[in-house]
Amino acid sequence: MSTKRKQYSAQFKLTVALEAVKESRTRSEIAAHYEVHPMQVSKWKAQLLTNGSQLFERQSKDKQKKAQADQEAQLYEQIGRLKVEVEWLKKKSTLIGR
Repeated sequence: MSTKRKQYSAQFKLTVALEAVKESRTRSEIAAHYEVHPMQVSKWKAQLLTNGSQLFERQSKDKQKKAQADQEAQLYEQIGRLKVEVEWLKKKSTLIGR
């Protein structure tokens, strides 16, 4: 029989990682308190330290998404205008070719 792997919430991982960053207790004590493996505590701490800055970059990501959406809208508008021009030129070229 196989056992199902435990799934931890992001909030739980953050709590454990923050406590590991504080270094008020040893990694083994933290692991025993939260009933996780000590290596898991180390991994979550490392993830927090390497990716923690992304928590505060959300605003810039939102701005990038908005700028990209605005640019897409402008490009679709330009495509529409160019399609109309092409159709008009096709129509006029058939009249001239007669």
